[in-house]
Amino acid sequence: MNRVELTYDELAITPSELYEQMGYGQSIPDEATLQELDKVLQEVKSFLKPSFCYFVKYGALDLEQYTLTIEDTTLSVGKIIARQLRGAEAYAFFVCTAGMDFEDYQRELMRKGDMVRVFIADALGSVIAEKAADRMEESLQMNIDKLGWKHTNRFSPGYCSWHVSQQQLLFPLFGTSEPCGVHLSDSSLMTPIKSVSGVIGVGPNVRHLDYTCGLCDFDKCFKKRR
Repeated sequence: MNRVELTYDELAITPSELYEQMGYGQSIPDEATLQELDKVLQEVKSFLKPSFCYFVKYGALDLEQYTLTIEDTTLSVGKIIARQLRGAEAYAFFVCTAGMDFEDYQRELMRKGDMVRVFIADALGSVIAEKAADRMEESLQMNIDKLGWKHTNRFSPGYCSWHVSQQQLLFPLFGTSEPCGVHLSDSSLMTPIKSVSGVIGVGPNVRHLDYTCGLCDFDKCFKKRR
């Protein structure tokens, strides 16, 4: 299994990504909010330890039952994801996280009742987790380049009709109870909360889409509203 710990700078987060996640769209926050954002960023940069881990295994995709079987584990990924994974030779399973230090930071802000910073940190944590996943995809592509392979988009339980409870089947595939230090509760909630997990198809005949909102059935996503 590949595991990599990152720095904040390696995430390459842009201001526009933060503003969008905070709900400003293409606009820039007011000066007071920008000042608070800068303070949060300076604090977070001093301790942040985001990381990702992934492994690649061969499996069997059933396009009639919409399942993906890895050894003795069968995942019901749903129609949308199954179709996007077709053509894959193997499958990469991943966990990416902002880390427990960031989780503790959010809890401390909540304890203090600093709701402005709680809001900013919540948005920042989501971006950190997604950018860690971006770095994971880059690492994966570097490893499969020698095979002449490409990779699909990443797909996570809880989206595109892949039920979040399937995390209970996904996590044991890593061979450790807490991949990348991420704990899974009985209700399939990940801790740290700012974490993402899922699957990516790899092979010479798969495709990566630049725009995937049309595939997703999560109607409340701010990106889809945009």
